[in-house]
Amino acid sequence: MIHDPAIHVEGLVKHYGTFAAVRGVSFQASSGEVFGLLGPNGAGKTTTLRMLMGILQPNAGAARIVGCDCFGDRATIMRSVGYLPDDPLFQDFLRGREILQFVGEMHGLAPDETGTATGALLERLNLTDDLEEFAVNYSHGMKKKLGLACALLHKPDVLILDEPTNGLDPFATREVHRLIRRTADTGGAVLLSTHLLEQAEKLCDRVGILHKGLIAAEGKLDDLRRNLSGSATLEEVFFAVAGKPVGEDADERSEAS
Repeated sequence: MIHDPAIHVEGLVKHYGTFAAVRGVSFQASSGEVFGLLGPNGAGKTTTLRMLMGILQPNAGAARIVGCDCFGDRATIMRSVGYLPDDPLFQDFLRGREILQFVGEMHGLAPDETGTATGALLERLNLTDDLEEFAVNYSHGMKKKLGLACALLHKPDVLILDEPTNGLDPFATREVHRLIRRTADTGGAVLLSTHLLEQAEKLCDRVGILHKGLIAAEGKLDDLRRNLSGSATLEEVFFAVAGKPVGEDADERSEAS
C-alpha cells in the first residue's frame, strides 16, 4: 500500500559556475514504493541525490524527507535515511568490521547490535569473509556491499540508492533486488537512481526520467508506455524522452561500416 510522500522535492536547482546540472527537479516518492530516477550519465541524478542528503547545497528549491527539511535538519535526515552513494568512500586502513562498528556507534548501536543488524545481509552478499580486510584492498563491488550494510544497519524508513548494483556479480545483484523490493513491500520508501532500464522495469512502481537536469517524464511504467504507444517498452519510452530514437546507435554503426 502506498502512503503519504516520504520524499518531497520541489524545484531543485544546482549550478556549477555557469553550468546548470539540475534545472528545477520536482518529484515525490511515497512510503511503500520504489521510485526510480532514470537518466543517462550527466543528467543530474547523482547531484539530485547529494542535495537530498545535504552533501550539496542547492541554488534554489526545497526538499523534505519524512517531513524534515533536507538542508536545515540534516541530523534527523541521517537518522531516517539509509544512503548508498555510487562510489562509497571509506578510511583505507580501517577493516570492514571496524567501519561497520563505527557507523553503528554513530547510530547508537553496540558492536554486537551492529553484528546482529548486518550479519545475515553480509552473508547473503558474500562479504562476511572479507570483514577483516582493510578497505584499501576492497574492490568497487566490495565497497558497494559494505556501503549497503552501513546504509541499512539502523533500519531506516527511507533508502536512497545511487546505482546500487554497479560492480556487483549476478548473485549479489539478485540479493540487492530482493532487498529493495522487500523494503518497499514492508512500508519503506526507496529512491533508486539507475541507468539500467531492465532493473528499473523489474523493481520500480514509478519512475522519473531525468534529461538535461529536468524531469522530462514521470509516472507509472504502464502509463508512460501508453503515452508513447500501447506496446512501448521502457527502453523506447526512455529514448523518446531523452530525444534519441531507438535504433539510432545501430544506424550509426551501420553507416560507419
